[in-house]
Amino acid sequence: MTYLLLVVLFAGAAAAVVAVAHVRGVRPSLRAVAWSFAVLAVMTIVFDNLMIAAGLFEFADAHLVGLRFWRAPVEDLGYPLAVVLLLPALWHLLGRRAGRAGADAAAASEAGDARGPGAGR
Repeated sequence: MTYLLLVVLFAGAAAAVVAVAHVRGVRPSLRAVAWSFAVLAVMTIVFDNLMIAAGLFEFADAHLVGLRFWRAPVEDLGYPLAVVLLLPALWHLLGRRAGRAGADAAAASEAGDARGPGAGR
C-alpha cells in the first residue's frame, strides 16, 4: 500500500463527513479553512523535515509519489488538508446537538428560577 492511497482513504472519509455536513446546511468559512491549511502545511513541512533529519523516522521510496519538500514527502500534506476539512464539519454536526441540548437545559433552568423559590411545590 502506498502513502498516497492512505491519504486518499483518509481524505475520502473526511470528504464524506463534509458532504453530510453540507447537506445539513453546514458551510464552514472557506477563508478559515484556507488559513488553517496554510498554517498546518507550513508546520507539517517544517516539523516533518526536522524529524526526518533527526532520524526519528523515514519513508520507503517505493511507497512514495516522489515529490518532496526537502526531505518530507508531498503526501504528508494530505493529512492537514483532510483535518481542516473534517474538524469544522464535525464541530458543527456534533456541536449543534450538544449546543441545543445545553441551551434547552439552561432555558428550562432559568424558567424554573423565574417562578421564584418554592414555586411548583
